[in-house]
Amino acid sequence: MGFILRIIFLPKKFVDFVYHKLLFAWKSVQAESFPKINGRIMITGRGTLRLGKNVAFNSSLRSNPIGGDTKLILDLGTNGILEIGSNTGISNAAIIAHTKITIGEQVKIGGSVKLYDTDFHALNPVKRATPETDIAAKKEIRIENNAFIGAHSIILKGVTVGENAIIGAGSVVTKNVPQNEIWGGNPAKFIKKIDGLD
Repeated sequence: MGFILRIIFLPKKFVDFVYHKLLFAWKSVQAESFPKINGRIMITGRGTLRLGKNVAFNSSLRSNPIGGDTKLILDLGTNGILEIGSNTGISNAAIIAHTKITIGEQVKIGGSVKLYDTDFHALNPVKRATPETDIAAKKEIRIENNAFIGAHSIILKGVTVGENAIIGAGSVVTKNVPQNEIWGGNPAKFIKKIDGLD
């Protein structure tokens, strides 16, 4: 009985650590170093996840109240690839990598951000009507080094966010964002160059 009670009252951080170790082993996650994780992340699908060093994940209300209504979800699809570079931090986001998403080093991805490299369903309503023909378009997403994606933004398939670029909170990004620029809005548009980087 005492052993069972000790298990029940194990510190939550320890239980979460064991959970993530088992999850990473089950999903064959390739990591240069084990990430810092606050809360519990979800990894779905059978694709590939590769992490650099010192990656940090927030996945709870307590760890980041901005976007804290969601968990961090990494969906790798059937054979998608998700690569996250060293010293990158991601909070309570949903990253859907059904083809390939590459996130560089020193990237900040804010609370409740969504990255979708797929349309999920066919755009043609006739094709969408049956599972056999409901095939979504997919295209790679790239988030380059030092980019900052503001909370609640959505990055859609085929988009590259350039090095040092900033995406304003709540933006919907449908086309490439050049390096060293600030973009925002729905759809996201150029706002200004980042001072001191020209």
